Amino acid sequence: MRASKITSSPAPPPMDWSMLLIDAVSKPGAISEAYRRFWNYSTGNQLLAMFECMRRKITPGPIHTFQGWKKLGRHVKKGEKAMTLCMPVTVKRKANAKSSDVDDRIDAPAASYTRFLYKAHWFVLAQTEGEEYQPADLPEWQEERALSSLDIERIGFEHPNGNCQGFALRRQVAVSPIAFAPHRTLFHELAHVVLGHTDELERMDDDDVTPTNLREVEAECVALICCASLNLGGHEFSRGYIQHWLIGATIPEKSAHRIFRAADQILKAGHPAQGSLDQA
Repeated sequence: MRASKITSSPAPPPMDWSMLLIDAVSKPGAISEAYRRFWNYSTGNQLLAMFECMRRKITPGPIHTFQGWKKLGRHVKKGEKAMTLCMPVTVKRKANAKSSDVDDRIDAPAASYTRFLYKAHWFVLAQTEGEEYQPADLPEWQEERALSSLDIERIGFEHPNGNCQGFALRRQVAVSPIAFAPHRTLFHELAHVVLGHTDELERMDDDDVTPTNLREVEAECVALICCASLNLGGHEFSRGYIQHWLIGATIPEKSAHRIFRAADQILKAGHPAQGSLDQA
């Protein structure tokens, strides 16, 4: 196999996840196409990869690292530039703790934490050549599997307000039998649990409780991503709901992080066990 000269794209500035979310929502079909092409990556990286392919006019397709393609009998074409995604890096940190005797020191257990870095390590199928590649089938999302994996129970709907579409309580969710878009409502209520909103309300600690409008924005954004990814429809109605609760504001960067993470958790929970590349 001939040697190839591989070049990397310059490292990008820190990603504006709020802007990525706005771009994804404003471009019809972008979320579903990104999910279909890159489903085994995290939701944020799906969109990063999709928009990078669009920007560089590369045909979207399966992604691997240089060594990953090599193991599959393919090699990266000469002069191709790697794509940049966000990847987790575990950093270990060891601290020393003193015992009561100042001359006797004991080592504390090694502590570790995860940082998310942007690395130009990935190449799309169209950037490679070699043996024929057989892509893995897109897995089917199953509600029962997701509920079990997330440890969330779906209960019967009992609510005196006839206009209520669904509700979440602790680690339970319910959807009205006459809900306008039952799947969208289910994802919205699942999001409240995964985002920790129900835990916040249980604690009743005002300092830690996410404001009502932001809770609704975060949950509906997650529902929009999930519905659009799985082509279930109904997500087009999410935009008006989100704008109503934003009250003219913009989605905070921290919330955008949380939205992508929660959507990724819910989507992956409904799949058979698969490896996934986490994103910030």
